[in-house]
Formats: sequence, structure tokens, C-alpha cells
Amino acid sequence: MKTLSKDFYERNPASVAKDLLGKVLARRVDSEVLSGKIVETEAYYGGNDPASRAYRGKKKFNALMFMSVGKTFIYMVHANWLLNIVAHPKDGVGAVLIRAVEPIEGIETMRNNRNVKRLRDLTNGPGKLTKALAVTKELNGIDVTERDSQIVVVEGREESFEVCSSHRIGVKVDLPQKLRFFIEGNKFVS
Repeated sequence: MKTLSKDFYERNPASVAKDLLGKVLARRVDSEVLSGKIVETEAYYGGNDPASRAYRGKKKFNALMFMSVGKTFIYMVHANWLLNIVAHPKDGVGAVLIRAVEPIEGIETMRNNRNVKRLRDLTNGPGKLTKALAVTKELNGIDVTERDSQIVVVEGREESFEVCSSHRIGVKVDLPQKLRFFIEGNKFVS
């Protein structure tokens, strides 16, 4: 299982967000792997992005967005942990929110973590996927590019799919460009 390199994340957050579609997010919990194909993402920038955690500049809670790429940036919204991966060009600011995954491994454990029966409802939203994958604030700042990390992103199966975009979900003020990306027709898109 080869993880994506730091170079992958050292680019425009929108490019990273698009290119993460079809990759596999894997979470190690003890000896078990919980994984899913990434099917929906959103890109966030720095001070020019009113929907970004970094909009008002560097603070203690958002400092990771200004730092080295490939690290998890986890914060709570509406009682849900949200999983982001820091992504930006050198000396930039940004991150990509993982909005939804299609479950692959550890599905029974994910069901137990979420207490849901329908597979379709398991990971089709950013708070749902963090609960299913047991992602909490304790994993904030870990490096997803290190092979032995508790969270990694690896190449997915070779497949073709159509990438669609829209404005980001649940933001009060958005940038003019569409920064939400998803796999057309995938039933796990939120």
C-alpha cells in the first residue's frame, strides 16, 4: 500500500481535491483497516476565502492550514468531527475536506461505529464518515504521507468516472468558483 507523496498535496487545493477522487482513504484501528474510496471533496484556501477556517488569518486552531502539507486538520462543526488534509503550494494556505467515501474494508465495524443498517447511509457525509472511521481530534496533525500512519491515502483501482463540481455545501459566503468535487452517479455522495 503506497501512500500519496507530499508532492501530491503541494499544489492548488482545488487540484488536490479533484485528484483525491477515486483514491482510497484508509484508517488503521488496532489491527483492523477501515477504508473507503473518496467520492466527494471540497477545497478551502486562506485569507481570501470567506468559508475557510483560515479566513481571519493564522490562529492556534487553524495553524495546520499554514504548515506542511499532507497533515490531517480535524475540527468540529455541529457536533461532528470533520477530516481535512492540508494541501497548498509552497508557502501557501489551504486544505481539502473529505466529504464522503464509498466503504471498502471494515464495513461491519463502520456500521457498529455509526449504528446504521443501510450501507448507503454509512459514509455519505463528512460527519458520517468520521464517525464510521473513528476519526476524532486525537488524530489532528498526523501525516497521511507516512506509511505507518493511522490515516493514509493510497491509489485506488484504475477506473474511469466523471468528475462534477458545484459550490461548497453549507457555507454562508462562497467564492465564485465551484470548489466541491464529486464522482457523478456515486450513491455515497452526500
